[in-house]
Amino acid sequence: MLTSKSSVLAVGAAETNDTAVRLQRQVRWMTYLMFFVFAMTTDAVGVIIPEVMAQYQLTMFQASAFHYVPMVAIGFAGLLLGRLADKLGRKTLIIIGLSLYAAACYSFIAGDSAVFFILLMGICGLAIGIFKTAALALIGDISEDSASHTRTMNKVEGFFALGAIAGPALVTLMIAASIHWKQLYLVAGLLCTVLVIMATRLPYPPYKASITQSTLRQSLGLLKDRYALGFSLAIALYVACEVAIFVWLPTLLAGYDGSFGFVAMHAITIFFILRAAGRFLAGIILQRFCWSSVMAVFTLAIFICFMLSMLGGKEVALWLMPLSGLFMSMIYPTLNSKGISCFPRQQHGAVAGLILAFTALSAALAPALMAIIGDMAANVSVGFYLATAFSALLAAAMIYNWLAQPAKQKLAQQQTD
Repeated sequence: MLTSKSSVLAVGAAETNDTAVRLQRQVRWMTYLMFFVFAMTTDAVGVIIPEVMAQYQLTMFQASAFHYVPMVAIGFAGLLLGRLADKLGRKTLIIIGLSLYAAACYSFIAGDSAVFFILLMGICGLAIGIFKTAALALIGDISEDSASHTRTMNKVEGFFALGAIAGPALVTLMIAASIHWKQLYLVAGLLCTVLVIMATRLPYPPYKASITQSTLRQSLGLLKDRYALGFSLAIALYVACEVAIFVWLPTLLAGYDGSFGFVAMHAITIFFILRAAGRFLAGIILQRFCWSSVMAVFTLAIFICFMLSMLGGKEVALWLMPLSGLFMSMIYPTLNSKGISCFPRQQHGAVAGLILAFTALSAALAPALMAIIGDMAANVSVGFYLATAFSALLAAAMIYNWLAQPAKQKLAQQQTD
């Protein structure tokens, strides 16, 4: 009889474990698809900007509003609303954000002016900031430890990279077929509607809402934490390098008339493909090498790509700028996961929101500054000197992180708690 009861309990435990594993797998795929869809729109802006500059007679700075306005909105949502993922729960915030995003995407078909489109992009950014913060916190919830968190984040960002390939490619095909680029948002809206239905029906892992991290003051208090601020600043430097390429590289290479016109035309696509490939390879690389050493070597390679591109001009930039995507692939998801993993699960939403705020604000400010410099010099390439300086600072920070290991003890402490 005891043996029979033990067998029943063992079978029940195995079934419960299988159910939990299946639920985590479903949640992961839901998160992958969310990142894929919003990347289609955010990373297509580099292809859209030359079109709106010509259509609405905009300067570089004015056209860059198509990028910095949604980025500011994402930052605002991450910083001020990220704590709601800890207070209201992940699922609720994901559904709210996805619904707002779908509604904004559908609204693109209702107008035809630069100001109208920029306003809708701002709403899209606000929605992305809401559901992305909750999704990042959710990834921390379903990760067993820091290493698992890092692997999952790289896979998530891998799907983001695939969306970043699909969006610009789709816009390019639309332009070639004389279809307005705003139809991209209709496609994104339809996909997002499917995600809303999935999010509503999917049973998310149980979550106990935080009591201690429910106020805005406590969320902003993370700015005083050296781990939260340090990882946020490092990510901001990285993002400044990345957006310089996918926002302004198509404009930089627009006047190229050399022997490799095909490469110049598809440079941004090559960049995104290499970035996606690197993120899916991250699991293998990070299992064999220390994450901090990988960050140091790869950021140094990014700096070399930028520096040689500035010295060699467009003939060199059309090769090295896309190549930098391979080295950029693991930087953001790895730093993001390590930053979140420095804190208990009840703070993951607030920390993810803070990091997202720095991400978005850097993504807004860096290309805008490049645009101002480019407009003043009447040459977009001058703005890339600023991006090169950012890449140098990032490499220096990651080399210091490798040698000093400032977060090693904090990460080990959270893993054992």
